Amino acid sequence: MSLTVKDLEKMQADYPEYRMELVDGSIIIMSPSGYESEEVGTEFARLLGNWVRPRRLGRVAGSSAGFKLPNTDLRAPDVSFVRAQRLKRSTEDYAELVPDLVVEVKSKTDSVDKLRDKIQEFIRLGTQIGILINPRNKTIEVYRLGSQEVLKDGDVLTLPDLLPGWEVAVCDIWSPVFE
Repeated sequence: MSLTVKDLEKMQADYPEYRMELVDGSIIIMSPSGYESEEVGTEFARLLGNWVRPRRLGRVAGSSAGFKLPNTDLRAPDVSFVRAQRLKRSTEDYAELVPDLVVEVKSKTDSVDKLRDKIQEFIRLGTQIGILINPRNKTIEVYRLGSQEVLKDGDVLTLPDLLPGWEVAVCDIWSPVFE
């Protein structure tokens, strides 16, 4: 039996403590992130949002923002960016579009291969850039249609094709150590 967004919404109402996605007609329950992966994702969203918002370039959202995709899936990347001209007003409902940028942050329970597949699906549907952040091995994989780049400490992440002028040192994304 293939489930729909309406089925997902009913289940979400019955179990509000769970994050869920609809993928290929099945509901996937997302486990909570570990602290480090959530901190890294929040920092990435903060760095991006603090640059995007004053320039009025678009919207940055976190892991609870759902997107109704053209393939009928309802997905929620850890961080997303949508250009202003594509989403002029925020919506109370799910955004019915493919984000321009999706970011997934690997937590201790995530499969890297499944995260890569999720990013590739977004790209096939029209996302311009997908990013996989792996706090464990301190790498950032940047995906575009037909290409992949791996960054590590000492590198600078830039997205000139989507956000000209924005840049962040890879080492600035990781959780700080207080000693």
